Amino acid sequence: MERDLIIDVKQTEISIALMENHRLMELNKEAHGGKSYNVGDVYLGKVKKLLPALNAAFVDIGDEKDAFLHYLDLGFNFKAFDYFTRQINLNKNFKSFYSGVRIDEILEKEGKIERFLSPGQPIVVQIVKEPISTKGSRLTAEISIAGRNMVLLPFADKVSVSLKIKSKEEKRRLERLVYSILPRNYGVIIRTAAEGKKAAVLDAELRSLIKKWEDSWPKIARSKSTQLLFTENSRTTTILRDLLNDTFSNIYVNDEAIYDEVCEYVALIAPEQEKIVKLYKGTEPIFDYFEVTRQIKASFGKIVSLRQGAYLIIEHTEALHVIDVNSGIRTKNREQENNSFDVNINAADEIARQIRLRDMGGIVVIDFIDMETNEHRNLLYKHMTEVMSSDRAKHTILPLTRFGLMQITRQRVRPTKEIETAEVCPACSGTGKIGPTLLIDETLERELAFYVKEKKIKEFILRTSPILAAYLTKGLLSIRYKWSRKYGCTIKVVGDTDYSIIKTGWFDRKGDPLD
Repeated sequence: MERDLIIDVKQTEISIALMENHRLMELNKEAHGGKSYNVGDVYLGKVKKLLPALNAAFVDIGDEKDAFLHYLDLGFNFKAFDYFTRQINLNKNFKSFYSGVRIDEILEKEGKIERFLSPGQPIVVQIVKEPISTKGSRLTAEISIAGRNMVLLPFADKVSVSLKIKSKEEKRRLERLVYSILPRNYGVIIRTAAEGKKAAVLDAELRSLIKKWEDSWPKIARSKSTQLLFTENSRTTTILRDLLNDTFSNIYVNDEAIYDEVCEYVALIAPEQEKIVKLYKGTEPIFDYFEVTRQIKASFGKIVSLRQGAYLIIEHTEALHVIDVNSGIRTKNREQENNSFDVNINAADEIARQIRLRDMGGIVVIDFIDMETNEHRNLLYKHMTEVMSSDRAKHTILPLTRFGLMQITRQRVRPTKEIETAEVCPACSGTGKIGPTLLIDETLERELAFYVKEKKIKEFILRTSPILAAYLTKGLLSIRYKWSRKYGCTIKVVGDTDYSIIKTGWFDRKGDPLD
């Protein structure tokens, strides 16, 4: 699989598009400046209010909305974190004080939060879920600092190895190696990417992760006021950390400063791939050049088109996301059951992409077209499981119900991405909205394909506004010419001043309108 990362740097934000075989699969946006609360950021907060009925607390981390911390998210080693946070001061030797903290007092699983927290108490916390709707951030007091090959766990004394590393010899090698270089009162989770890595690489990364944690100590010692201790990597480097492998072909960046940052990070985690990072210097916007903008317009509307006339309708609510699969104008001349199965299989591919692209979290309910046979139902469920396997977010897929509904639960860590694709209509001075004009040629081609393949029509008159007519007939290899060659038909494009800018009408050779 060919993967490209396109990074568009603007004055107010950075947009990051992940392309797989030139198809947009993920879109991330990272704001420039201002206050943002991202998963992985670590804060020194203050307990604002206890909620004994929920066994939880609200914590002030500087946001307008207080963040939520449940007792079970305090972590087994909370007593060590709490003692360290309360007792550290500028008169102590930080390293010797840290290594001397006892970590053998484990927090009981069935305890009450009011025994360990009180209003006004300082506490070190990490964001695990960004603010969503009316809710503040979700927190944990069990701090973890992720790197490319390992995750550092302060106040822990264990080394765990990823289950995806199958070789027992490699697991033992990595475990012995990390134990030999691990300082006191630290634990580590060894990630899959560490497989086969040399000791020098792992040692360098471990030192950098420890330094990140230790650099926060003076902030805690100097003041117990609410403040950011350190951030997770930028969204750009986080994606590279988690995804970068041999399948990446190119990383394009249109800003020199971010280009240098990406080069430096890639050189650190995968020196052999530094050459794939490229600075884009074209005059055309980078997202337009790589056709990301077109794919965004086609993918984020309420209606998403599929092949052969089928389409999805996607609705977002406060509690869940609903996706309806429709066969549309797809041919019905084959046996209905097979036709429904084919549409559902194609829809499953696009739904898996849409879930990743829009970052849908919580409950997703999919209304597939009804199928009669259990064999087709089981095949659809297996196919959905397979196409969702590349999704990094934790998710659970349930088989189809008797009514043809499939339920998916997916880890929700940030708000669902919603991009407005409708545009202000130029024909009515903004009193209504139309579909994105960028896709008008795709819409017309789908209609043409339907008339040629399903209605067996070979001669057409296409009436539209003079502006759109000029666009379709411009040049020797015009869009009209390409359609004629592709579908083996003749098309006469007529500019009509009675038509608004994007209004179109298909007619047969006699001038009669096609339904």
